[in-house]
Parts: sequence; C-alpha cells; structure tokens
Amino acid sequence: MSRPEILFPLFAALDSLTGVGPKTAQNLGQLGILAPRDVLFTLPHTGIDRALRGSVEGVGLPTTVSVRVIVGAHHPARNRGGAYRIHVEDEKTSFQIVFFHGRSDYLERVLPQGSTRIVSGKVELFDGVIQMVHPEFIVPEEEAGDIPLFEPVYPLTAGITQKTMFKATRSALTRAPDLNEWIDPAQLAHAAWPGFVQAMQSVHTPGGLEDLAFSSPARTRLAYDELMAHQLTLALARASERRVRGRATVGDGRLRDRVRAQLPYAPTDAQDRAISEIEHDMGQASRMNRLLQGDVGAGKTLVAFMALLIAVESGGQGVMMAPTEILARQHLEGLQPLAESAGVVLELLTGRDKGAERRSKLAALAQGDIQILVGTHAVFQADVVFCDLRLAIVDEQHRFGVRQRLELGKKGTAADVLVMTATPIPRSLALAQYGDMDVSVLDEKPPGRKPIKTALVSIGRMDEVIERLRAVMAEGRQCYWVCPLVEESEAVDLTAAEERFKRLRTALGEGVVGLVHGQMPAAEKDAAMARFQRGETGVLVATTVIEVGVNVPNATIMVIERAENFGLAQLHQLRGRVGRGTEASTCLLMYQNPLSEAGQRRLEVLRETEDGFRISQTDLEMRGYGDLIGTAQSGVPRFAIADIEQQGALMAVAQSDARKLLADDPGLASPRGAAARVLLWLMRQDEAIRLISVG
Repeated sequence: MSRPEILFPLFAALDSLTGVGPKTAQNLGQLGILAPRDVLFTLPHTGIDRALRGSVEGVGLPTTVSVRVIVGAHHPARNRGGAYRIHVEDEKTSFQIVFFHGRSDYLERVLPQGSTRIVSGKVELFDGVIQMVHPEFIVPEEEAGDIPLFEPVYPLTAGITQKTMFKATRSALTRAPDLNEWIDPAQLAHAAWPGFVQAMQSVHTPGGLEDLAFSSPARTRLAYDELMAHQLTLALARASERRVRGRATVGDGRLRDRVRAQLPYAPTDAQDRAISEIEHDMGQASRMNRLLQGDVGAGKTLVAFMALLIAVESGGQGVMMAPTEILARQHLEGLQPLAESAGVVLELLTGRDKGAERRSKLAALAQGDIQILVGTHAVFQADVVFCDLRLAIVDEQHRFGVRQRLELGKKGTAADVLVMTATPIPRSLALAQYGDMDVSVLDEKPPGRKPIKTALVSIGRMDEVIERLRAVMAEGRQCYWVCPLVEESEAVDLTAAEERFKRLRTALGEGVVGLVHGQMPAAEKDAAMARFQRGETGVLVATTVIEVGVNVPNATIMVIERAENFGLAQLHQLRGRVGRGTEASTCLLMYQNPLSEAGQRRLEVLRETEDGFRISQTDLEMRGYGDLIGTAQSGVPRFAIADIEQQGALMAVAQSDARKLLADDPGLASPRGAAARVLLWLMRQDEAIRLISVG
C-alpha cells in the first residue's frame, strides 16, 4: 500500500516551502521536522501580544509593545559597534529606539526623521530611559496589517529564527488538504470540535493565549487525532493478535474450589473480578492478551495461580516466568502450599538445573506429568517442550520485551498470555503503553495487611536510626537499608553501599550485616539474599537491586537513604518490601537538607498514602511523562501535540472510539474507515497500515 495522493503536498521536500533552503531544511531536521507535515505538527508554545497601543507609558516593563511613533533626531554611534539611538515620540511620551552595529544609510531610509511609523518590539528601562532595542517590526502606517495582532512563538533550534518558522508554517498551511472526517460524527458534534484543516489554521494563527491552551477546541481536536491514530494502531495489533487462532480453555472449577476451601480469608472483590475476566478470556477461541496490574501486596499471586488452575482443569499445562532466579524461587514458595491443597504437580526450572536433574524435569514436562512450571527465561530454551501448554504468565512486563512474550506464546499452540506488573501505572499511561492488551486492575488490599508507617528523617539523625535498628534486631526482626542513588555511575553507587555496609557492621557487629549490589556476580548476590531470607543476617544493605517482589515477612524496617533522589514509584516499590508479615512495619525516608519544594512534596505524598495508583498519578503530574517512563521503557510513544499528563481522559475516549470503529468496520472499508486510513498515513503509522494490508 502506498501513501494516498491527497497527502503528497504534506510529504514533499521541506525546501519546497517558502523561505526554506537546503541549509534551513537541514537545521529543521534537528527539531525532527522532515516534511511540511511536521512543520504543521510543530505548534507554537506561547505567543506575543502585538495589538497596537497608544503609548509605552504605564505598561509594565519589560514587555513587548506595538506603538505608533513620530520619528525624531538620529544619534549615530560614537564608536564602532556602539549604540545608534533614534529619538521617537508616541501619544503621551518619548523614548529611544536603539540599534547596535546600526548603519546610518539603512536606518535613515527605514526611519526617516519626521515620518510616522509603527514599531513593535521589546521595551525596557535602561538607566532611567525607556528603550526599544532592535524592534522586530518597523512599518509605515498603511502596512500596519502586516504585524500580527498576536504572534505565535515556536520552538527553535540553532540556525532557525521565529521569522523562518512563521513563514514555513504559513506556507505549509496552504498545502493542508481538505480531508474526509475520521472522527465519529456524534463525538465531533458532542465535543464541538472544528474540522482538521480549520483546527490547524486556528492553532497556527491564535488570537490570544486561550487559543494555545491544551483545552482549546482546536488543540484538543488535534491531540485527539494523534491519540486516535495511536490507539487505532494498537487496536489493529490487538485484532491481528486475536486472529491468531487460540484455543478455548475451560476449567470445571474442581481444583479452584479446593484452593478456596484452604484459604484463611476470602479473596477480595478485585481478585474475584480479575479471575472471572481471565476465565472469560481463556474460554474464547481467540488468544488472551491481558495485563494484570496490581499494587504491592494486592494479591496477584492468588489470581495468577487460579488462572494456572483453569489451564490444568482443562487438561493442559501452565507456565509462570519471573525475571530473576530469586523471584522464580519466591513464586515457587508462594505457590507450593496452594499447589499442595489443589493436588497439582508444580516444578521449578532455572539456569541452575543441569545434567540428569534437568533431563528428568524436561521429560516429565514433555509427558505432561509436570502441570505447572515456574521458571526464569531458561524456559525459552529450545529443548524445553511442553505436552500441552495453555497459559503463559509473565511477571514484571518491562523486563520481557514483546518479542519474548511472542516466543513464549510459540511454546504452546496459541497459548493464552497473562502479563503481571506490580508497578501501578496511571490509566492514561497504561492505555498508551499497553493499549493492545486488556487490563485487569487489583485496586484493593487483602484483609489482614497492616499499614506501613512512613516517616521522614534528616540524614543528620543517622546514629538514632542505627540505634533503632539495633533494638528491632534484638527482638528478632530484620531490616533493609537502601543506599542512595548516585547519578548514573555504578562505581559511585558501589562505594556508597560499601561505606554504609562498613559503618553498620562496625556499629552492629560482624556477621549480622549483609550487602548486595549490582556489580556482584549473580551467585554471590543470590547467596547474600538467601542468607537474609533465612534470617542469618539482620540487616541487608543494598543498592536498588532488592527488586520488585522479594519476600521476607520478618523484615519490618526499610531505611531509604537520600530518598529525595528516588522516583516516587520506586520509593513505593521499595517500601512494599516490608509489611509482609504480621508485625507492624516502618519505612524511614532519610533526606539531606535543604529539601527542594518538589522533593518535600514527593516525600509527603508517600507519607500520606499507600495507594500506588494515587502515587503514580502524582509522580506523572510532578515529573512529566518522559521522565516517569525513562528511556528504558520506550514502549510509550512520544506525541507531538497530545499531552498525556493533561489529556489522559482523551486517550480513553480515543481507545474506545478506535476499538468501536474496528469492530464495526474491521477492514476500514467504509467512507469513515477510508478516512481513518488517511489519518494513519498522516500520523506516520506505517506499522498499522501493514497490519490492515496483512488483514
């Protein structure tokens, strides 16, 4: 499929635009502007009011003013490069127009003495004299219309001026073709949005700041277009995923009933809801692709195990994968008692399994004697063969790329996939990142979990904190101590951790303090963690490698040093390492004075709430979305116009509209479907277009 002809003018060479030569085109490339289309999608971020005023008197300086003046005497510079001053008068007062490196012949032609001119530029007070230095506009009265009443201000890069951007956008606007409408007519009428071209005209020729606001109808419409194209792409990916034949996996409930009978408490409503959503998906002939999102301690393990039992009840097998061996072992420990109560065979497979032991496990798996396998990415290896794999569960999505999800799916003919994450993501981000998946959310805690007390402590009180640890250890409890995050340097992180380790060992005694950090060989790290899990060490000093999910119910204190340098979501994850047993737990956030206002607000949010979704929403508002997901999770697109923080609700509307459009018109063949195809080309969603043509 090739780009529709109607879009050719917008994808022509940049230097076909007025005022853009080859060099300028190269400079625009620095802003990611490669075609006239990109010029249109580079919106002004603010504007300058250039409406004509009677006088510069009484305006708050410094500011930009447009004013009618009568030109008086010229005072050329006394030395080279000095100030060339021109005396002018407006209705009420006089001031100076100043040029540096000004040429007399040119200035006398542009501002002849005795003439009336309209000048527009920045006016400021210098040594008690009002001055306008290098006005941006100088025109005779009859050309006053050439000065925009409100001038849009564009983002710039080296070699690009506002004048260049202004000219280029005007030229690009003349090429914007009239396109058929892709937005649902009811949605368009309800929101009272302008058409696409009208919206573009409006944002590039604003009448005032209100036209540039995120909430302006034109800007909202263009943001929606961008989100709609993104969600259409995800919905097409989802549809093509669903075309892959799945198998209906239906359980009879007998194993799940046994587990429920053994549970010390009833599952929460959120757990029950998630289990029934998963059961419904597994029962369909198409493949399940679901995300299970739950806060620390919301009970994802039980939901995952119930899903695995559905696979076993229907005569198949299930696999659960974790990113590290420690977490895989922990899943095994968490699931073992449940498996025993259900009478199900559960096994662990990691890179450590070698020789005869590994061979016997693989044979049992291939015969179907192992019903549920827990493992690390060792389960990807070619010699791992299942008898009948129905369900693959992946823990902690961001460590497994989409590619690995698919690899895993290939192990079973059309196995259902469930991805679990303990990182609560604000809804808008979840829609951007996992829009191709269906999402189940666990948003309540099982009964019996004690709240964690969170306190802020200045680093100056470290000795008191160490004494507190001594007392807690005397009662037989354990503590984590997380070392500060030092810039991106692992070497410095390491020194910080080693110094803290030495200080605590000196204070608390040899043998009771353990250390884990990112530079250790995996086997040493596992051994140190295992000693802590067995209770042989009382304090574990760590850089942030005490990952998601590590479970030591006896640990009741979490100290996070220089907490102000961590992201909110990360602090929330770390805090979730304690409070897993029956004892009351505490998290101490140690900060260095002086705390910035933002640093203080972040730490206070943690002190006020344990709701991971509220925390992640605050994190999104405070740090912005580029920071929050970081480069590591670049699964989230960057939008030119839409702002996920401010327009999260729009993303949800775009998602339901995109899914509905595809449900009604899977091949995008109707007039509105054809318009939506043009939208995908316009938004450079070539991947999506390939999916339609494959479909």
